[in-house]
Amino acid sequence: MKGIKGKKRLSLNTKNTLIGLSFILPNFIGFCVFIMVPVIFSFGLSFMEWDGFTPMTYVGLKNFTDLFSDSTFKISFINTVYFALFTVPTTVVISLGLAVLLNKKIKGLNFYRSALFFPYVASIVAVAVVWNMLFQKDFGPINSFLRFVGMENPPKWVASSDWAMPAVIIVSIWKGMGYYMVIYLAALQGIPKSLYEAAKIDGASNWQKFRYVTRPMLTPATFFVVMMLTISCFKVFDLVYIMTEGGPGRSTTMLVNYIYDKAFLSWDYGSASAISIVLFIVVATISIIQFRVEKKWVSYM
Repeated sequence: MKGIKGKKRLSLNTKNTLIGLSFILPNFIGFCVFIMVPVIFSFGLSFMEWDGFTPMTYVGLKNFTDLFSDSTFKISFINTVYFALFTVPTTVVISLGLAVLLNKKIKGLNFYRSALFFPYVASIVAVAVVWNMLFQKDFGPINSFLRFVGMENPPKWVASSDWAMPAVIIVSIWKGMGYYMVIYLAALQGIPKSLYEAAKIDGASNWQKFRYVTRPMLTPATFFVVMMLTISCFKVFDLVYIMTEGGPGRSTTMLVNYIYDKAFLSWDYGSASAISIVLFIVVATISIIQFRVEKKWVSYM
């Protein structure tokens, strides 16, 4: 009898395992076909010279060493870092500020939340085209307003190599802040009210409540926001491509834009793969550093 029960139990466990695998198998197959296999192929291709038509030629580390003398790679790397350094902290501050404001009971609360979240779900093509119209140097509403308030020579925005990057950063912040605001809102609503009541009894001001209660309790949410923002900034492509196509000149050329140009315009798949591997290493390094900093931050709090 014990042997029969054991077989039935084993059969049941096997059945449950197969059911679980059946749920994850489609996603796992898609991950292997569209992500894992291309990544492995790209890693191997970074050591090759290939234009997509002729046979592959092994060149070792040549594709990587050539990057040190590639001025466009250096510029695109600097542009990507510049974009991330300004976009990440600004988006975090604005998103958190909006979340704190919209966490209170005010009239039309749902409307404001929906309106601020809408840009995130809007088509990136529509967003970029509309903002390009707003940034139009001669007849755009933004420059018309700046002239109205007394600025004689307003910026040329996307038509200027000096102002194209700030314009892209502004649009990126505007589009993403609603999503991260929602994350902060969820985190704020998860903070126990008893903590604020205890702080109020101790005579804490609103700023002290934010500093000693809200900010520490939002540490996990802030870590997630910073992590996701950093990764998205380093892989930004569509917004830049539609708004400026990497110009004027190379003023807004990002690493992903340069990978695209190398692969699909210059047909240099080996160099494009090498740049993508460098981008992967940079993002992975930043992620590891953020995880370590987050652990120290949490222990300090």
